[in-house]
Amino acid sequence: MRTLVHLSDLHFGRVDQALLAPLQTLVTRLAPDVLVVSGDLTQRARSAEFIAARAFLDTLPGPQIVVPGNHDIPLYNVAGRFFAPLRKYQRHVTLDLAPEYVDDEIALLGVNTARSLTFKDGRINHQQIGQIQRRFAQLPPQVVRIVVSHHPFDLPAGADENGLVLRAPQAMQAFAESGVDLLLAGHMHASHSGDSSQRYSLGGYAALVVQAGTATSTRGRGESNSFNVIRVDARHIQVERYAWVAATASFESAGHAAFRRSGALWAPVADV
Repeated sequence: MRTLVHLSDLHFGRVDQALLAPLQTLVTRLAPDVLVVSGDLTQRARSAEFIAARAFLDTLPGPQIVVPGNHDIPLYNVAGRFFAPLRKYQRHVTLDLAPEYVDDEIALLGVNTARSLTFKDGRINHQQIGQIQRRFAQLPPQVVRIVVSHHPFDLPAGADENGLVLRAPQAMQAFAESGVDLLLAGHMHASHSGDSSQRYSLGGYAALVVQAGTATSTRGRGESNSFNVIRVDARHIQVERYAWVAATASFESAGHAAFRRSGALWAPVADV
């Protein structure tokens, strides 16, 4: 079994500083096999914000899979936005816009869904979809396949459909063919875990979809700051949400969800 810690939407430039030390302490104690950060490390893609984000990431355990979000592209610097949208991200965070972690149990592939031509929405292109398919095709069938993006490929019922990554249906068809098990995303500042069967009818295939809330931003949108701890094996995945509790000045366990795979279908089960 592997343990993932899934952080998202840090938004340095608009962080609650009181959360940083408790978060760092808890994540270190959890000792994840992989730390995932699904985008929006900064609020306005300023150098000082990226430097602060990088310094915080350096206090957390590795290996780390980090992808950019739409806030990591400059908003007001028009030249930077269109001609070098992720220059500061790559300078201060990582050059790798398609990071991966692979061992004999899990494979995580990161994909950049942030784009210059839209302020908020995300997109995946055909080249990226093909790269994911080719990489997963190289792996043994028992390896759990995980895709990390900022923008989600599925949403809970009632959520704003504009939050979906563009070309999500084409990507999901490819994910079905590649046997992708788990999709990790952020962007909505709302926690969610469920399977993709309600939105996508793909011949008995359903991926597990997990969104993280904002771990450290003051822009909580009605939900406490939170992050996910995901425990993965070939047939079972458990998602545990940790939420900030102001009264104790700590992140505390705030609920579990459990899922089991049957064939190509991940579905919720009673947590035991």
